[in-house]
Parts: sequence; C-alpha cells; structure tokens
Amino acid sequence: MATTETFSDRVMLAALAWFEMQTVQLGVRLGCYEQLAGGALTPAQLADVTGIAPRYAREWLEQQATAGLITVVGDDGQGGRRYGLDEAQQAVLTRPGSSASLVPLVLQGAAMADTLRQVETAFRTGAGVSYAAYGEEMRRGIELENRPLFLEGLADWVRALPRRNGQLQATGGRIADVGCGAGWSTIALANAYPAAAVDGFDLDEASIVAARRNVDGAGLSSRVTVQVRDARDPGLAGRYQLVCAFETVHDMGDPVAALRACRSLVVDDGVVLVADMAAEDFQTDGSELQRFLYAFSVLHCLPVGLADAPTPAESAGTGTLMRPADLERLAKEAGFANVAPVEVAHDKWRFWALTP
Repeated sequence: MATTETFSDRVMLAALAWFEMQTVQLGVRLGCYEQLAGGALTPAQLADVTGIAPRYAREWLEQQATAGLITVVGDDGQGGRRYGLDEAQQAVLTRPGSSASLVPLVLQGAAMADTLRQVETAFRTGAGVSYAAYGEEMRRGIELENRPLFLEGLADWVRALPRRNGQLQATGGRIADVGCGAGWSTIALANAYPAAAVDGFDLDEASIVAARRNVDGAGLSSRVTVQVRDARDPGLAGRYQLVCAFETVHDMGDPVAALRACRSLVVDDGVVLVADMAAEDFQTDGSELQRFLYAFSVLHCLPVGLADAPTPAESAGTGTLMRPADLERLAKEAGFANVAPVEVAHDKWRFWALTP
C-alpha cells in the first residue's frame, strides 16, 4: 500500500504530464514543432512564421525547453535564445504517419479533452457519445496511428493464415475490410494480395472520404473500393474468401450482429480474421499498456460503444479491453463453428480466425 506521500507524488506526476501534454497539443495545433524542425528559431522568428503573438511564443518556447520537449540550440546571453528540435524530438513530435511519431496520440488526447463535458454528461445519464462527436482530430489521430501499423505489419499477420493466405496469393479472390476507417488496412490488404480485389466498408462518412483519397493516392482504385455501407447488406453475402475486422469489434454496440454480418460475407470455406485489444483478466497493478487502454476506454471507446445502439441499454458496452473468452463467446453466438487464436506477435492486439 502506498503512503500518502508516495500516492500524492504519483498524482502530482500525472497532473504534470496532463498539463504538459496540453502544451504539446497547443504546439501541434499552432504548427510550432513543424517550424522548429526546419531549423532553430528565436521567439520572434517563431512568432513570425506561425502567426502567433511574440510574448506567447517566448513563454511556450521556454516552457517546452524546461520540460525537455525542445532544445536550446544557442544563447547569446542577452535573451537571444534559439530553439530547435533534436533528432529524437523530431521523430516523436513531427513526421505524422511514421511509426515513431506520437502526434496521433496528441491529436486523440486533444479530441478527448474537447469532448470531456459530453462524456461527463454520459456518465451521469448512462447515454453514449457518438464517434462523430470526437471530431476531426480523433479521426485524424486514429488514421495516423494506424497507417504505419497496417502498412508495416499486416502482411505478416495474414501470413499466419497459411491455407487462406496461399490461396489468395495464388488465385486472387475477394477480401472485405469491415470498419476500414481511413482505408490504410484496406490498402495494406491490397498490397499483401496483388491479385485480389479488396472492398472496405465503414459507416463513418468522413472516414470514407479520407479512405477514398488514400486509395487514390496509393494508385489502387482499379481493384480497391471503399464505401459507406453496412456489412449486413444482403447484397454482399457470400462474396469473400477473407473478411477482416481490425480493432473495431470492441466499438460495436451489438458485436454479435457485427460478427454475424462478417460471417454472412464469407464463402463456405472462408475465414474471418479479427484483431482487437484483449487482456486475460483484470489486474489492479496493470501494465502501462493496460492503464493506457483503460483510460482510452473511459474517455472514448465505451461512450462510443454505448452510442452505437438504438439505446444504451441495448449496447453490449464492451469497452476497449475485451477478454479473450468474451470474444470467443460472441463469435459462437454469431454462429461461427470454430474460433481459433492466431499466433501473431503484437504489442497491443490479439488475433482470431473465425470459420463458419
């Protein structure tokens, strides 16, 4: 058991991190880090290139340097300090879309701060908060976080399905990506299977707008489609050899219906590949990852899941962290005959192959 002093220190450090993260969010929104990545600047120069007031520029730069978030590059001793970013600071605070960048988390944190009053109301009423309510920063943050995850890792994940992987490599076929978001998983599937056609589905229109732009930019529009469409559409039934649902089942208000829809999409010998966040059991002394995921669940995933149903009482209310036994139970209720864990090494997700 912690003493009052040690527990106080822990909360104090959390508060410090919270305050500093808000200054990072400010720097991202104002474009400060991008400008500093181009070369060292004085406060007056930063104010000029970003269009912010000089006094605010100086205070922000001094605070960031004190926190070790940026670097003092030069100081003439007369207040003429120049500030910049070293290589590590550039990697983490700029270059969005790279695997080292934490800008996606900064954007998601800003979105959750902006919706905190709505989440508070949801806590008091039992209602949910829609995904759309979190706005463009949440959507963009998730896109940038997922882009390197899919482009650098997905080909290895699907290789863990040897029979299905070999068939799709050899003969092509058709793949569905359910809950495709901004389309990076859809693009990665198309890259992994050059002979296959890939269809991405999502119910968030703004995400599909981004997905179409990304697919066009990747030069894949001839065999990749992304659209606002419910996977339960009967016109899609029985068309796919492989159906993928990446990090989406836990957000569904009715995950059984969602998995049942995935089952309807595959051919008789098809496979549904589910990847989601899961932990074996509840732990009071959880890892940093579990702490992160639970906080994300409180502020985003659970409210979204409760909103994704006709009424909150009808939502499964899964939250970010599913138990493996829960996923297996949901899949069985959706009508899958076999639910098998897939051996994929991943820091955050677990994988299952579901077959009719």
